Amino acid sequence: MMEGSRKQVIVVGSGLAGLSAAREALKTGARVRVLERAPKPGGNSIKASSGINGAGTRFQRDIGIAKDESFYADTVRSAGAKFQEGPPGFDRKTLVEQLTSQSESAVNWLVDEVGIDLSVVAQLGGHSVARTHRGAGKLPPGAAIVSALVEKLTSNSNFELENSAEADELLVKNGAVKGVRYHTTDGQTHELEGPVIFAAGGFAGDAHGLLSKYRPDLAGMPSTNEARPASHGLLDAVGAEFVDMDSVQIHPTGFVDPKDPAAGYKFLAAEALRGEGGILLASNGERFVNELDKRDVVSDAIMALPRSSSESTRQWNITLLLDPGACEAVGSHIGFYVWKGLVQKKKVKELAPEIIATVDSYAALVASGVSASDALGRKAFGHWRLPSGEANREEEVCIGTVTPVIHFTMGGVAFDSQARVLRSQEKGALTPVPGLWAAGEITGGIHGANRLGGSSLLECVVFGRVAGAEAAKSSAS
Repeated sequence: MMEGSRKQVIVVGSGLAGLSAAREALKTGARVRVLERAPKPGGNSIKASSGINGAGTRFQRDIGIAKDESFYADTVRSAGAKFQEGPPGFDRKTLVEQLTSQSESAVNWLVDEVGIDLSVVAQLGGHSVARTHRGAGKLPPGAAIVSALVEKLTSNSNFELENSAEADELLVKNGAVKGVRYHTTDGQTHELEGPVIFAAGGFAGDAHGLLSKYRPDLAGMPSTNEARPASHGLLDAVGAEFVDMDSVQIHPTGFVDPKDPAAGYKFLAAEALRGEGGILLASNGERFVNELDKRDVVSDAIMALPRSSSESTRQWNITLLLDPGACEAVGSHIGFYVWKGLVQKKKVKELAPEIIATVDSYAALVASGVSASDALGRKAFGHWRLPSGEANREEEVCIGTVTPVIHFTMGGVAFDSQARVLRSQEKGALTPVPGLWAAGEITGGIHGANRLGGSSLLECVVFGRVAGAEAAKSSAS
């Protein structure tokens, strides 16, 4: 039976996109029900470790970045040739403009309305300047943002979060989405009526489903995603259009756990580790890539090297090294990684001679202040402060082993600037599916062939808020 006599906004998924949507919908006076198939809320957003992008923020100005006008260009460059591709009528340019131009307001919303600290700003790979924001506390940015939002939402009597509730079908009447059918762990099936915001995440954990369909070449690669089937079939059933489904991001650095080196599931080694000064070393102890290049470039450089001897998992054992300055800058991250046994602290004198030689040459490069002299093209060195030569031998560095990992899916459902899900009609024209919105990794088309670090949380906030406002407006009418 349909539950409730009044329309409510239904949100499928409780990651940052779903929670942002719920927050905006509640502000209009709407009732909101969030369905989360996992036992706890947060999705992959709660794991986000490097931060959220914002261009032109007060926090950038605090560190001397008076203007940031390159975010759109950086995003387009990262997207590659995909940015120019169809389908006809799908407006990537407007979506990227919306993402980048609203990034400052997204950061302000989290700081001023939700109460999140985002005062630390770092430069990640593929970015022209430092624009990725995180807090100075112990919690990683994803966990800090999700926990604060959940606390705000659950204090509102018009909000309800139902965990272990998996959507099975979008209810349709006369071509419009009218609600959701879902089931709970006790075997009961329920139906809800109202406009639907789909924010159920991507398909990077669907190894034997969509991932194997669109990228069979990635079989055997480890992943930062827990195994689970994708939810895209529910959108496909109502005729939704999908874009860029072959675009799967291989993140350059997932930790190889010494206790289980061939494990298929890896903890992400946050890009902030490199952004704050960390370097990558091949088996010969030498640097081989600009650590702050785009993720696809860094991953390709690693995968061009000889693989490890693991037979069950396709992986490359690369050394990630941070000096004391970089370690301190990401102290909360390092503390967790050390506790998990993924990072060790060693004195420089304990390192292999070839690694010491690289550390010395890199330290000399940083001390020179002449970024153009880096043969690999790195121009920003984060908080690296280790000197070169005998003066560093008693200093302690942080070291871990990393490998490329399946991390994120850039492809997903087509949508527009109002976060409306699109479907193809006669002659290929794209039109909105009435009653259905989407935000977050379930959507496609923004990032093209490669997502910039920090833009995942950003798209969740920007388009989640739009979806919440638009769906609430629909429920009121």
